[in-house]
Amino acid sequence: MRRPRFFYGWAVLAAGFTLILFGYAMRNTFSVFYPVIVSDFSWTRGDTAFMYSLTILSYGLFAPVAGRLADRFNPKFVLAAGGLIVGGGIALCSLATSIAYFYVIYGVLVAVGLSLIGITPLTAVLTHWFGSKRGGMVFGLLGSGFGVSLISAPLFQWLISGFGWRNAYVLIGLFAVAVIVPVSIGIVRRSPEHQALLAHTTPAAPQTAGSTASRPTGWTVRQALGTRFFRLMLILGFCNMGFAQQVTIAHQVYYLRDVGHDPMVAAGMFGVFGVAFATGNISSFLSDRFGRLLFMVAGCVVAAGGMLLLGIAPAPESRIVAVVFAVCAGWGLGVTPPCCFAAIADRLHGKNYGAIQGTIILVTSVGGALGAWAGGALHDVTGSYDTAFALVQVALILAAVLAILATRPSAMPSGK
Repeated sequence: MRRPRFFYGWAVLAAGFTLILFGYAMRNTFSVFYPVIVSDFSWTRGDTAFMYSLTILSYGLFAPVAGRLADRFNPKFVLAAGGLIVGGGIALCSLATSIAYFYVIYGVLVAVGLSLIGITPLTAVLTHWFGSKRGGMVFGLLGSGFGVSLISAPLFQWLISGFGWRNAYVLIGLFAVAVIVPVSIGIVRRSPEHQALLAHTTPAAPQTAGSTASRPTGWTVRQALGTRFFRLMLILGFCNMGFAQQVTIAHQVYYLRDVGHDPMVAAGMFGVFGVAFATGNISSFLSDRFGRLLFMVAGCVVAAGGMLLLGIAPAPESRIVAVVFAVCAGWGLGVTPPCCFAAIADRLHGKNYGAIQGTIILVTSVGGALGAWAGGALHDVTGSYDTAFALVQVALILAAVLAILATRPSAMPSGK
């Protein structure tokens, strides 16, 4: 019998995009809620930013577990459970009366839920459907959900202004649950072999992007860690996708408000950053044709240039420079993660890919947790974000050098 005209992998990818969009929007609420919480409770920026650092760190620590759960169990139930936890956790933030409560609920509970619907289990599922040849395109489209999630900042600011931050938390959390759970259960399938639409495909059918017959199965996390390539990619993830990305995401709204921008304008700038981030994610599909190195290096350099612009735009009158910052930093930071994940899938994909992906998310999260906290702590000490933004530029240039080293032939792992 003939294969159906519609390849169901695209439906799974669309579901993954939706889960990334709503799931990461829950974590990215911090950037808009951050100034309000500091003002309401009179906490320091460093102590308050630590709740964001804690959720990034907890997310990373749980990521390998989430990857293994997606490898071993029906992923639609893993993802649905994550939706209940992340949305419910955000709604529970409305009851906060102490910073310790935020640390436990937002810092740990929300992070565990996000891990279960995050990039690790979703990439593990999608590699079964698409393999690695179109990794740049698939990971780019999936990751663009993260960039689009940043566009929700003006909506969150509107909810805070109109209903108060506690009611805003409840509305956001419940809506996320109402979307994530049915999408997970109703659409996500583990692989073509588990999808009834493709059940009639014969074993002798030609290989496609969704076929798994010829896929390598030998790589384990320990073997991956034994390669120079993977170790360099881990450090690159720490610097770029961790430290640099999370300093920029956590503190840019507060910085723009500090220098005189209206809260809604600052949130709008964050939305521009999100659009550019999503554009960077999507444009990474070109790395399938032109190579991962070009786009990883370009992303690092363009983002570093954007951070330099932010430092010389300290007044609302310089709004156009702030917009250019948002576009450059957003695109540069957005293009790197899909290229990085695709480069790893190119070389280390197999039955343990979820655990391997979880390992790089863990290291990336450590860098992100350090960056988010350091941005606030350095501001408490120095009274400005200058030092934090300078460190971001250093991290981005270092990441560009690491990308070059990781893609040299001498660093490549041998096939399994």
